[in-house]
Parts: sequence; C-alpha cells; structure tokens
Amino acid sequence: MGSLTDRDAAIVLLERLEQVYPEAECALNHRNPWQLLVATMLSAQCTDVRVNLVTPSLFERFPSPGAMADADLVEVEALIRSTGFFRNKAKNLIGCAAVLSVEYGGEVPTDLEQLVALPGVGRKTANVVLGNAFGIPGMVVDTHVKRLAGRFGWTRAEDPVKIEKDLQQLLPEERWTRAGHTLIAHGRTLCKAPTPVCSACPIADGCPRRGVTRSK
Repeated sequence: MGSLTDRDAAIVLLERLEQVYPEAECALNHRNPWQLLVATMLSAQCTDVRVNLVTPSLFERFPSPGAMADADLVEVEALIRSTGFFRNKAKNLIGCAAVLSVEYGGEVPTDLEQLVALPGVGRKTANVVLGNAFGIPGMVVDTHVKRLAGRFGWTRAEDPVKIEKDLQQLLPEERWTRAGHTLIAHGRTLCKAPTPVCSACPIADGCPRRGVTRSK
C-alpha cells in the first residue's frame, strides 16, 4: 500500500481529532442568523463566554436588524462595553443592521461576498454564519485554526485568506464547518500558544509539529 497523500494524511489527522472532540460546535449562543452574526462580530478580541453573557440583554433590546438600525449608539455601546473595542463594534452593528434592513429586507444574506461587504464583517465572521446558521460549508480561520494548520503542515501561509484557501483545497468541502470547530477545540485544550501540551496530545504521533521548538 502506497504512502498517504497530503490530503489523505490531513483527513486522517482530522478524523482522529473529531473522535477526541465529538461534540465540538459553535460556542456562541444564538437562535437565528441575525443573532449569530451579532455574536460573532462581538467575539473579535473577546471570549465566547463573555459574548454569551452580553448577548441576552442585547438581543432582547434589539431582536432584529430593523430594531438595531434605529438604535442609539450610546445605548449599544453601554450594552456591549465589556466585550472590548465597544465603540467600533457598536458603530459596525448599527451600520450592518442598517444595510440589512435597506438592502436585504432585514434578512442575513447567504452569500459570502454579500456578507463581507457588510460593515464590520470579515471572512471569518461570514464563514461562521454560513456554516452554522445556514449549513453552507465555511472554513473559519481564527487564531487557533491558523496556529494548528501551521503546526500540522497544512499551510505555510500567514495570511488568513491564503490559509483559508489552502485548507479548502486540502479538506473536503462538507467537512469545513466541523473542521473549524474541531481545530478550535483542540487549540483551546491542548495545542495552545505559545507552548502546546504535546505530552498529553492524542494525535502527537501523527503531527509534524512544524514551528514547535519546545513543548510540554
């Protein structure tokens, strides 16, 4: 039997991780695409736990893009202050809601390019929404995914957009969304920055550990 291709080896490694984290899923509490969009925008430079503490009162006050579009900036800032960068986030939330209300009838679009054109929405946020709100495969590249993809040898790129493309070419499309959740779970649990806990890692024997100079 011949040696595994890079794609085959990546899938094997991913499947092993999926067995370790079978319940890996989106950690942001939401009930609809609008709520997930808002929560993901707030999660920038903030923990999911903190976002989940903030969003209940925010969603109660502004349950739809139409409600948020007419919001008072100072009030939104006060509600999301603890998520950090609250002034810029509040401005983007209101701006995003206004575009959704005017151009999309208050609905969140299901097209990547339309999503990233919204104020405050980048490719990571767009892919989170596509994959978790609409079931459309999206390859999320956050700090955990970027770190692990490099250590696994799945990419040599540093730019998130290039990493996203590398992972999309390497992994089957139907696995993109779950792969993001699985990699994030492993990054938070064991494959940490700056020092991974390789001694406790269940896939250490199959990991090339690129860029890892020392480990626990």
